[in-house]
Amino acid sequence: MLPWKACEIGDPVEAIDTPALLLDLNAFERNLQRMAQAAGHMRLRPHAKSHKCPEIALQQVKHGAVGICCQKLSEAFVFAEAGIKDILVTNQIVGARKLCQVRKLAEQINLGVLVDHISHVRDLAHVMQGSLRELDVYVELDVGAGRCGASCEQAVELARAIHASDGLRFAGIHAYHGAAQHFRTAEQRALAIQFASHRAAQVKAEIEAVGMQVPVITGAGTGTFCIERDSGVYQEIQPGSYIFMDKDYAANELGVKDVKFEHALFVATRVQSRPSPAVAVVDAGLKASSVDSGMPCVWGRDDLVYVKASDEHGVIQVERTGTDNNAPGIGDLLMLVPGHCDPTVNLYDEIICVRHGRVEAIWQVSARGCCL
Repeated sequence: MLPWKACEIGDPVEAIDTPALLLDLNAFERNLQRMAQAAGHMRLRPHAKSHKCPEIALQQVKHGAVGICCQKLSEAFVFAEAGIKDILVTNQIVGARKLCQVRKLAEQINLGVLVDHISHVRDLAHVMQGSLRELDVYVELDVGAGRCGASCEQAVELARAIHASDGLRFAGIHAYHGAAQHFRTAEQRALAIQFASHRAAQVKAEIEAVGMQVPVITGAGTGTFCIERDSGVYQEIQPGSYIFMDKDYAANELGVKDVKFEHALFVATRVQSRPSPAVAVVDAGLKASSVDSGMPCVWGRDDLVYVKASDEHGVIQVERTGTDNNAPGIGDLLMLVPGHCDPTVNLYDEIICVRHGRVEAIWQVSARGCCL
């Protein structure tokens, strides 16, 4: 915990100590509304790994979400305690300690998990034996990302094994193509999701051919959800980053049906050194903004390029335009758009919510560091 607060509610933005994570509430709320409208007939289950913040999850449910996704079981516990009662952990659960926690949480809320191997089914069936509530189990299908996921042949056998296991309910197919979210052209994304949809539909038909129903096919992210929505295959979408948007997602070419979301998440930083006219050094480095998807950009300043990050420093190149009147001085406040919002949020204990230039609320990143 910080030894002093970065700000108080009511403070002007200029008074916020830096580095700090800021949320533009107006842009955030417009993003919520746009997704609620764009989801249309689909079940909306946003991914909470993007924000790790219960207040945001509650806002998403208020705007029509049926529940949320988490990537880690420990995250799910945090959100359940905050009142979210329908959570899908989009991951395989392994390890004796964690499996015991699955049962504990499944007896409190509607909990779902993924499997892609028969050992997962056996372990879950063992831990859920005798439970008064069933655990929702989805077969994760490899739809082209080359990460986790069963083959088409394995998927049918896994569905049958789940259906035959006491304490487990076959809840559907998880068909998420993570890599496709960041394919730059609309055509590339469309081709990837066309493949994913075809594979999911094929497995659904094969499962139904052995006498079982497939309740839900779920997947999709901020970069592709319009394609899954219109595919006729998916019933549920899992976008996460739409509430914030980051530099990497903004680099995607928008397709005809794609929805344009606004940048709402920023890292506030101050210039702490001007070693030369061409360089400004800010107090936001690797510990303030994740650079796994590239360096952040300086919001509203085409003349400033964030070129290098070390632990506690960011180096900004000042591109002179013939005048120094607008060059940043020591102590000046700048706003960075992070390259990747998810790991950037995980660097902070709180999100400072601003509206019309003042701090309106401070929300806790309660699931920060939940990696179990």
